[in-house]
Amino acid sequence: MNDSDPAATDSASSAAAPRLRSALDTFPPYIPGKPPRKVEGLESFKLSSNENFLPPLPAVLDAMVAHATNPALYPDDAALALRQGLADRLGVGLDQLVVTTGASELLVALTQITSDVTTEAIYPWPSFEMYPQTTGLVGSTRHEVPLTAEGRHDLDAMAAAITDRTSLIILCSPNNPTGPVLRDDEVRAFLDKVPSHVLVALDEAYWEFATAPGRADGLSLVRDYPNLVLLRTFSKAHGLAGLRVGYAVAHPPVIEGLLKAVIPFGVTDLSQAAALESLNHWDEVLDRAARIAQSRDAFAAALREQGWDVPEAQAN
Repeated sequence: MNDSDPAATDSASSAAAPRLRSALDTFPPYIPGKPPRKVEGLESFKLSSNENFLPPLPAVLDAMVAHATNPALYPDDAALALRQGLADRLGVGLDQLVVTTGASELLVALTQITSDVTTEAIYPWPSFEMYPQTTGLVGSTRHEVPLTAEGRHDLDAMAAAITDRTSLIILCSPNNPTGPVLRDDEVRAFLDKVPSHVLVALDEAYWEFATAPGRADGLSLVRDYPNLVLLRTFSKAHGLAGLRVGYAVAHPPVIEGLLKAVIPFGVTDLSQAAALESLNHWDEVLDRAARIAQSRDAFAAALREQGWDVPEAQAN
């Protein structure tokens, strides 16, 4: 086409646009948190993405430098060393683990292996903004169950929303963005109501920060419920959000399905090495998370003293 030819330009502009799936019109794109507004003389902080304000541990930074070698080579697609470290730490088998580019990729893969235009997905709302995006992308009918006035999951309403078309249910504890955790007893009672063929995903991106007594422990739950998959990440407590490392724990049939849907070679060797080194300093990571939780509680208490209505937040 001659760019200087007005007729050719008019013809191109009037041509039909590429045909995209109509499902894209049913949900908004994921919108990341805005950067902080700079104010002269003041230090600004970005709170909207819930990043860890502490840098990675020094040993983790050293591991990153040591593994920043030859980017011409593909990483270990199986992430064997990291998966072995996770298996040893969590007390599960290698066949119960998959490592991905953040927990976000797990959400995409989960919807791909469970859902399509004939199915329904259930999740709390408001919650993590990727839930409507990933379920909507495959064309699944979405049931957004409103939170309670306290910002908690309404598990009774979620159970009532289950139909014979339900293929995926997502729980989030602590819930993003409101913060309350699910209790172990209420999650078990809920899971007992879910048909065994319906996959339930428990998103525990912020679990290291949770301190509430009686809170649900996804690792314990996944041992008892074959239709439960646990999602965790190195982005928050480990402070590795920029390296994109998440993992799922589930029974082998679920992991086998996820392995067919995740991106090959998605997690770089540098990211794997950093995550493994952080895992090897587990106690230090948890100690830092505990310090952040103490600051969170003090901040929430100060807001309540000023008259603000603050949920029982258990994240960072």
